[in-house]
Amino acid sequence: MKKLLGLSIIGLTLAGGCTPKVQIEAPDKPIEINLNVKIDQEVRIRLDKEVEDLIQGNPDLF
Repeated sequence: MKKLLGLSIIGLTLAGGCTPKVQIEAPDKPIEINLNVKIDQEVRIRLDKEVEDLIQGNPDLF
């Protein structure tokens, strides 16, 4: 019985020494994030026939 208890204590002591160490440190350089973004926009304008004729009749209006 004493032998089993002694082996158990030795085993727990050795297992306790194997615990991992977690350490968090800030990086030396700043974090850089590169984003390649392409934005396309399409605008549609619907004109009434009368307004369209007015613009075509007076090209210097705008």
